[in-house]
Amino acid sequence: MIRLGEYQTLSIISETDFGVYLGDADNKVLLPKKQVPEGIKKGEEIRVFVYRDSQDRLISTTNEPKITLGEMAVLTVNEVGKIGAFLDWGLEKDLFLPFKEQTDRVTPGNAYLVALYIDKSSRLAATMRVHDYLMPANCYGRDAMVSGVIYGINEEIGAFVAVDNKYFGLIPRKEIHEKYRVGQVVEARVTEVRDDGKLNLSPKKKAYLQMDEDAELILKVIEEYDGVLPYNDKASPEIISRDFKMSKNAFKRGVGRLLKSGKVEITEKSIRLK
Repeated sequence: MIRLGEYQTLSIISETDFGVYLGDADNKVLLPKKQVPEGIKKGEEIRVFVYRDSQDRLISTTNEPKITLGEMAVLTVNEVGKIGAFLDWGLEKDLFLPFKEQTDRVTPGNAYLVALYIDKSSRLAATMRVHDYLMPANCYGRDAMVSGVIYGINEEIGAFVAVDNKYFGLIPRKEIHEKYRVGQVVEARVTEVRDDGKLNLSPKKKAYLQMDEDAELILKVIEEYDGVLPYNDKASPEIISRDFKMSKNAFKRGVGRLLKSGKVEITEKSIRLK
């Protein structure tokens, strides 16, 4: 049986001027002449990937796509059309990403995490709705540093991250102090491995490690204000998040570090360089 979207090893059953047919009498697929290995003969086997060409016919290739059926991969958008986007997946015909399968509008040149599936018309297509393709993680412990790609954003919940492009992760809303976008690659720390194997994440390091970095950032911002920050450590969390991309607690810890080292002083209305 010819399996769409998968690698398979098939036998040559006949030859034509434009290629060879692989499979058997009941199920066969064309391998174009330019793809046929030199010297190969009828009856011999070839490992190929099967997809549909621009005329919607089954066709095989010895080229390797960047994604196969049921898998996930980060693919770049080549073009956005009226009914969806077209992704570079390493084959001559771009992979179709319908609008209804996009969790956010995509932009040509940007890359996004997608899964490959067969649609109702028996065509291969991509989806950004990868939640059900992700697995629980049992290979990370608390405070492990991980990398992943954001595949969805919910303003009330947080940013959904595919850790290593295959494990479920979440940066909760309370941990977000900057603007994220779908498709963005992030580095984060595991704050909790939940009972279901899902990972809660934070873009910040552990407090005692993050404190020095935060203090340096605060110092830099004060310098940009000509040495006088026009508010002190009692400022609202919104103002602190806007200027420093950190929580109020992190801000206060960083200011405390600068105070202890004698680099700043706090007044009723400002923080000043010494």
